[in-house]
Amino acid sequence: MKDFSYYNPTRIEFGKGKEAKIGQYISEYGLKKVLIVYGSDRVKKNGLFDTVAKSLSENDIAIEELGGVISNPVLSKVYEGIELAKAAKSDAVLGLGGASVLDTSKAIAAGAVYDGDVWDFFTFKAQSTSALKIFSVMTLAASGSEMNNYAVVTNEATRQKMSIRSTATFPTVSVVNPELQATVTKEYLAYSAADIFAHSLDMYLTATYLPEYIAGYVENILRTVIRTTNVLLDDAGNYEARGEFAWAATNALNFTTFSGIENNRFDTHFIEHTMSAEYNIAHGAGLSIVVPAWMRWQKNFLPERFKRFAKEIFDVDSADEGIDALKNWYTKIGAPVTLKEGKIPEEGIEMMVEKLFVGAKMMGADALYSKEMLTTVFNNAK
Repeated sequence: MKDFSYYNPTRIEFGKGKEAKIGQYISEYGLKKVLIVYGSDRVKKNGLFDTVAKSLSENDIAIEELGGVISNPVLSKVYEGIELAKAAKSDAVLGLGGASVLDTSKAIAAGAVYDGDVWDFFTFKAQSTSALKIFSVMTLAASGSEMNNYAVVTNEATRQKMSIRSTATFPTVSVVNPELQATVTKEYLAYSAADIFAHSLDMYLTATYLPEYIAGYVENILRTVIRTTNVLLDDAGNYEARGEFAWAATNALNFTTFSGIENNRFDTHFIEHTMSAEYNIAHGAGLSIVVPAWMRWQKNFLPERFKRFAKEIFDVDSADEGIDALKNWYTKIGAPVTLKEGKIPEEGIEMMVEKLFVGAKMMGADALYSKEMLTTVFNNAK
């Protein structure tokens, strides 16, 4: 393995009923006022909000609330949360929901202690170094956001979907109760599986050096996702499968899979973010389209790695067979694999390529993400 530093301060509380203890967990840090962030009123109708509010009240923690977070979270909601957190003098943000809620919570937490525009963090004009304490109760497993410091937000005015990452934006405590995720639709289960695959394959299929231990670790995550997804499509309440799926999602992007590797990239996420910013496609659905198309382009750079993926994950012999097997599995579970299936017009390719290339230049990565490369990937997705 190559030299590395590993840091992850997040505490995971995993198991049945742990959401009822969130007030206890937060009180351990001496916090007294929390902004609760959530999406739809479903968390109120199913009793989760009341359970959490009761736990906070029992621990003498006051609350403010911000609902209405949408899939592909937007900057305007972040601004709303920042103003609310500042006015209420909140000292923590608690997300009840999935990745979109937690991304919004992280951005609010960073923006609430910053005198400028929080969008500065997303456009590399400033670096976030502090934030309100962040907590979460997860109702969807996909992004690993419960144990990493990434937050992705779309600026509606510019249609830019950008991310931040700071040591200050790790959650302090995240509750993962698989029972809370049993009502996820089959559609979003498929999209979640595709998201976990992308987190894993972005690294696995780009790292120029990949230790055997890490390769096997990633392969186990991928096999687990396939196995548990297949079970959950037929038995949504299967606690064991739901728990393993959730933990696979967490470990796919809590940075353990990056230990001792070298020269990895996040190609598919970079490409997909423009798709979902422009066409509001679910992130996981965009990834199930992009990943196989990108793999067709990437396969010649690391041919032996692609052959290993094909054999270890789908028990086939060639890179092309492995890519086809992945596409077939995505189709089987109900995820789109072409631009047409995702309702992305082919005439939008040129526009997306131009926007992506501007973003690549901003990151100093325009040599890698050339217009030719980006066009090839999108054409592969037709």
